[in-house]
Amino acid sequence: MKSGEKCVKKQGVPKGCLAIKVGQGEEQQRFVVPVMYFNHPLFMHLLKEAEEEFGFDQKGTITIPCHVEEFRNIRGLIDREKSFHHHTRCFGF
Repeated sequence: MKSGEKCVKKQGVPKGCLAIKVGQGEEQQRFVVPVMYFNHPLFMHLLKEAEEEFGFDQKGTITIPCHVEEFRNIRGLIDREKSFHHHTRCFGF
């Protein structure tokens, strides 16, 4: 999957992506993210927060306990960074 492509599919989750829940309590939203996010330091920090909040015993979908807007900002940073690295490699930087 190219950087910047969205993992959106009406039925199920596309290959190379994973569904997660973001938010707390009643204010949770479902997101589908590329698995490459899981290696990014910003996303790893969110996973660490999830571990501290819920432990390793989460059943089903991973839940990230941050505000949805905060997650959207982090997702944007990761997408822009991945896009930048993809473009610089194309030009030999």
